[in-house]
Amino acid sequence: MISVAEALDAVLALVDRKPIETVPLSDAAGRVLANDVIAKRDQPPFSASAMDGYAVATGTVAPGDTYTVIGEAAAGHQFDGDLKQGDAIRIFTGAPLPPSAKRVIIQEDVKRSGDTITVQSNLDAATHIRPAGGDFKAGDRIAAPTLLRPSTIALAASMNAASLDVTHTPTVAILATGDELVQPGETPRQDQIIASNSYGLKALFETAGAKVRLLPIASDTLASLQSALRLAAGSDLLVTIGGASVGDHDLVATAMADAGMEQSFYKVRMRPGKPLMAGKLGDMAMIGLPGNPVSSMVCGSVFVVPMIRKMLGLDPTAARKTAPLTKALPKNGPREHYMRATLSPDGIAAFDRQDSSLLSVLDAANALIIRPPNDPEQPAGSVVSYLAI
Repeated sequence: MISVAEALDAVLALVDRKPIETVPLSDAAGRVLANDVIAKRDQPPFSASAMDGYAVATGTVAPGDTYTVIGEAAAGHQFDGDLKQGDAIRIFTGAPLPPSAKRVIIQEDVKRSGDTITVQSNLDAATHIRPAGGDFKAGDRIAAPTLLRPSTIALAASMNAASLDVTHTPTVAILATGDELVQPGETPRQDQIIASNSYGLKALFETAGAKVRLLPIASDTLASLQSALRLAAGSDLLVTIGGASVGDHDLVATAMADAGMEQSFYKVRMRPGKPLMAGKLGDMAMIGLPGNPVSSMVCGSVFVVPMIRKMLGLDPTAARKTAPLTKALPKNGPREHYMRATLSPDGIAAFDRQDSSLLSVLDAANALIIRPPNDPEQPAGSVVSYLAI
């Protein structure tokens, strides 16, 4: 049995970063940027009005001042004349400012009569000018690798990027095993349960950036498992659920060995999640997760999500944070323990019930407290490490 750190190193060694492909900007949301995007010009490319009002050639404006309106500028339509002292142009938000303009007097602060405006007593002090390059300048960049969020897509568009270099999306196949499982929506026998793990893991892996294939549930026979393995062909990573222990009906390890898998390890010193195995099946990485629902989801977060992140070119290391306990914890046993917990502004507290079958407790949690092996009792106020979930 190996430590969590050793197991994580082993599973990360099974995968490599995926190749780079170029996609249209419109298809890049949620992908991982592989090469920097570099701005070719300033944004905005000209000084622009931030408000509707009147542009003037002086920065010193006082109530009672008057100006003669000599033209107009709107977004996409600049004023080509010469703005001099005593002149004003009607200007609208986003319109380019004439080179000599020093400020914009907003329309609420003037009274207009014909071609003359008079500054009123409610004049504010702002210039209402967006300077050229105020957002970004030519040569500024969106640094890779980074997840392309909606705001990042908008920024890339404003840098005039019509397409982006992204990391190819890894494909993960999920195979649930066991005669006791039926799909959601089916009618289980009294001795069967619903296959919940597959769907929770699919959502987890898709959120991490993978494309996920749900394979049919494999029964507890070598023939069924071997058939399912053939369906997984072409995936970057195969994730099996259940059947990885040592019972008479736990046949995943046997099926994998028969298929030629090079096993990296079996069993990890953690809870929940001790019966965990991993290896390489040809070009496809494989990781076998426990069948208990919480064990499966926790191991998916601790091991599989980092594998996906590495394939995408992202830092695979999950950011561990710390918080004070709001409730004492008893002494921990010999395995690293990932305890479902709630994080609040006051600190973090573990749920009393930590059985690995309780999905309702996992759903109520927003963090996992990480207890080192043989960690002594921790009173309230002690600082502990956690992973946000």
